[in-house]
Amino acid sequence: MARAPQIETLFATRLYRADLGGAEITRLNTDLARASRAVASDDVAGQDWSQRNLYSGYTSYASLNDLVWRDPDFADLAARLEPHVAAFAKACDFDLDGGRLELDSLWINILEPGGVHSGHIHPHSVVSGAYYVEVPDGASALKFEDPRLPMMMAAPPRKARAARDAKTHVSIAPRAGTLLLWESFLRHEVTRNDAAAQRISISFNYAWIR
Repeated sequence: MARAPQIETLFATRLYRADLGGAEITRLNTDLARASRAVASDDVAGQDWSQRNLYSGYTSYASLNDLVWRDPDFADLAARLEPHVAAFAKACDFDLDGGRLELDSLWINILEPGGVHSGHIHPHSVVSGAYYVEVPDGASALKFEDPRLPMMMAAPPRKARAARDAKTHVSIAPRAGTLLLWESFLRHEVTRNDAAAQRISISFNYAWIR
């Protein structure tokens, strides 16, 4: 007797989410928000880069790479990332060949009301992520794109009610204390910030050190 047809899901793209909470995280977020705004007010190079590149707000992406040493609150966050990145690497079955994943860069994003951040990837990294410090009501989601999308050519669009793992775009609405991790090849964008206040996040990359 013939076996019934089977459908498998291959080449899964993993997204790690942890919602951190408690008094320590509330304190950390308050301190990170203060520190982020203080850095933004002093970082003239970052302000200039943000303005030239039409970033609606401020990012230290192209100006500072020493936040972990500059302020202990960023060092605190970096230490909290480590076990989550290790758990994600294990879930992805990475063979690090005796090497390790190491924090390569970490930067501030302060997005003003109405601001967006267009689709992009994080080249030269293995794991990328974002930690959310302030997420007011109506603030932007993070929208992920199926990495196969450029190769789908004549494929029809997915139905609006398609299962989550069949969609070509998936949006994640974070809250203060949310940590997201993904493999760095995964294209993503920040949708319009419809909140009446700033949205603050800390982005970061991990590299494979051998």
